[in-house]
Amino acid sequence: MTRTREPDWEPRSDAVQSDQVASYDAMRDRCPIAYDGNDSWTVFGHADAAAVADDTTTFSNAVSRHLQVPNGFDGAEHRGYRAIVDGYFTYDAIAGFEPVLRGICADLVAAVPRGVDVDLMAELAEPFANAATCAFMGWPDSLRAPMREWTEKNRRATLAVDRAAMAEIAVEFDGHIRAQLDARRGRAVTDPTGRLLSERLDGRPLDDEVIISIIRNWSVAELGTIAASVGVVAGFLAGHPEVQEGLRADPALLDAATDEIQRMNSPFVASRRRVTVDTEIAGTALDAEDRVYVVWTSANRDPRVFGDPDEFRLDRDPADNLVYGRGEHYCPGAQLARLELRVLFEELFAGTSEIVAGEEAPAPARYPAGGWSRLPVRLR
Repeated sequence: MTRTREPDWEPRSDAVQSDQVASYDAMRDRCPIAYDGNDSWTVFGHADAAAVADDTTTFSNAVSRHLQVPNGFDGAEHRGYRAIVDGYFTYDAIAGFEPVLRGICADLVAAVPRGVDVDLMAELAEPFANAATCAFMGWPDSLRAPMREWTEKNRRATLAVDRAAMAEIAVEFDGHIRAQLDARRGRAVTDPTGRLLSERLDGRPLDDEVIISIIRNWSVAELGTIAASVGVVAGFLAGHPEVQEGLRADPALLDAATDEIQRMNSPFVASRRRVTVDTEIAGTALDAEDRVYVVWTSANRDPRVFGDPDEFRLDRDPADNLVYGRGEHYCPGAQLARLELRVLFEELFAGTSEIVAGEEAPAPARYPAGGWSRLPVRLR
């Protein structure tokens, strides 16, 4: 039902967006669940975020009018699709991708200018996300430029909340994927795009709309979130030379370190859920069909779990870190993301002696993105 109560906050206001991390910290301390005036609630604390993520019966992932496979399903339907998706992120599949990925990283790192301030988002993070995504999916290099252009158009439309433009851009993306599927029909193609054409669910082949949704879920998230992750990690290392020095000396710590750095400033800010029955969170009544936003950026900084949230520590319990989500909708590509970050920073360390902060301050990203929209650094 529509409420007449005053909103507790305006999540897209300039005040919030100028420093999302500080804003979410402040909201978590004063208002554990906040109403935004549009039948939507935001939870900030770790315990509440975990409770919502774990209870898919009360808090459903079916939140969109558009097909979202597998994330837009719960229960048996989700498990069926997820079993297919998980087959693309096995240890062997990810390990087999590493040599290709390493070549991409080495080339991109070598191309970044040395000794001058550069925007690492534009010079490395975004080209890396684009190249890695296209390579993993088996797409031709000729698709990189159109995908880079598409990503920028999608970012602008999303920030403007221009739903007409977002719908048009989604159709454009689907067209790129249909062309890739058509190029593989009737051929023994073993890349992920081609393999999806031969998948079966309950003995029936997946139709094109389902395959396109799966690919959209993988690649759109990858294009935005991995770029943001690179910026978050690089920005932290530029500002904490002692941590950077330690990781250069022992790159085996990179997986744990990138998880911890992202915990402090999550590149993926929030997830939506739909309330299925009247319930409550933190003593506040919620109605069926309300929307709940789980702010991972805030939950991962909850001092009741992490103490000083800005303290870099590698001895924290990994189960507490929600950067890749939690529960049955935990990110299937988490290990691929860790590999991508590890290999990129291994190559960045190998090709430089130091990553230092640039003269200008970084520009924060705006919701729904986290991290930085611009990150001036200097490579030496």
